[in-house]
Amino acid sequence: MNTPVPLLAARGIRKRYGQVEALRGADLEVGEGEVHALIGDNGAGKSTLVKALSGVVTPDEGTIELRGERVAFGGPRDAQGAGIETVYQDLALAPSLDAGANIFLGREPLRGGFRGRIGFLDRPRMRREAAHALEDLGVELPSLEAEVGTMSGGQRQAVAVARAAVWGTALIIMDEPTAALGVRQTEVVLSLIRRVCEQKGVSVLLISHNMAHVLRVADTITVLRLGRRAAVRRALDTSLEELTLLMAGLGNEADVDPEDEEDEE
Repeated sequence: MNTPVPLLAARGIRKRYGQVEALRGADLEVGEGEVHALIGDNGAGKSTLVKALSGVVTPDEGTIELRGERVAFGGPRDAQGAGIETVYQDLALAPSLDAGANIFLGREPLRGGFRGRIGFLDRPRMRREAAHALEDLGVELPSLEAEVGTMSGGQRQAVAVARAAVWGTALIIMDEPTAALGVRQTEVVLSLIRRVCEQKGVSVLLISHNMAHVLRVADTITVLRLGRRAAVRRALDTSLEELTLLMAGLGNEADVDPEDEEDEE
């Protein structure tokens, strides 16, 4: 049986900060159209690996492939150009701007000015396309003209996710998307993660400390420990107890690829 080429494959990623080796040959494979969770205790290397995948840092060793083609990111713009968008914990939203302006932040469309010499922000287009993006994802906001800073935490998170969904054509990385949210807001965001994957056809890499949330929305889970991949599990075939043991180094750390398991059955 031929194993399909993963959407993203990071192999042997190493990164040092002085005497500290944050990544010690980390591996990660994210399949097409899946929600893939990356978990691990503090210091496991999750943040550094995400930064490498999003172009924030350059690995000292290792390779990154996107749909089988090797890529090298000199910065976040390179990763974005390859279709990889990241939603960080701080969301990177401009609180004084509305949803449309935030979705197009840094990528604002212009309309021609006098004799085509001066470009003006095309605000109607931004609001129109933002409305379509939010509607596609089932996101309801009090008003498209409301400043993002006046919205709830869940609504702000939804705007950040919608922005990533508009521009991310391959992979959307979500770093702790439910942190500091209430129960109701968390439910909205978890549903949004699945809709992004199913309706937009992109893969989602979810980084979270909340194992219950991971087991609810993820298809596949990679456990990172001490800068290396410790295990890969199907969400349906594992449990909170097993994942906790794997993160602590107390479980069966055999690095099993779910595709290999299928072949053996």
